[in-house]
Amino acid sequence: MKSIAVFCGSRLGSDPVYKDSASALGREIASSGRTLVYGGSNVGMMGRLADAALEAGGEVIGVIPDKLVEREIAHPSLSNLYKVSTMHERKAKMAELADGFIALPGGPGTLEEFFEMFTWAQIGVHQKPCALLNIHHYYDHLLQFFNHMEQEQFLPGGHRDKIIVSDSPKELLQQLSENPGFEKKLYE
Repeated sequence: MKSIAVFCGSRLGSDPVYKDSASALGREIASSGRTLVYGGSNVGMMGRLADAALEAGGEVIGVIPDKLVEREIAHPSLSNLYKVSTMHERKAKMAELADGFIALPGGPGTLEEFFEMFTWAQIGVHQKPCALLNIHHYYDHLLQFFNHMEQEQFLPGGHRDKIIVSDSPKELLQQLSENPGFEKKLYE
């Protein structure tokens, strides 16, 4: 696994553990020799993630829609910055560049990006692993909801187990490397 796309917030959250986890993940991606692909911003969790990866000597690729270049403040020091027209193009470009996906804590945009990648994996658009960095139990309720979806038969059996979850950046990257993701369409 050469590159990891990380979805995360343009805000830092209420607890310093969130920004610290973004920095830890950025450093871990860089020190493992992988390329970070992310939303291209210099603010919030995104800025912390990119700065830490760059400081650790990593390659960092940003993908940001034109409309957000000024609002989210495009990061000026990236290895490469792709400017795209729409949020959909952003996700498609990140999916093209990445070998796997991680969601850090974030808001609706983070969840929307993660869910699109998870859905694409389910229907066979890609076969890449999807993961949640569950810092400070941030995703506990979402994981319970996935279990509920499966119990109510809106999520096919086995799909929930395809989401890799850890509260440790190093452990999560290890699990991503060992996990082939969705080998084939699971909707068959």
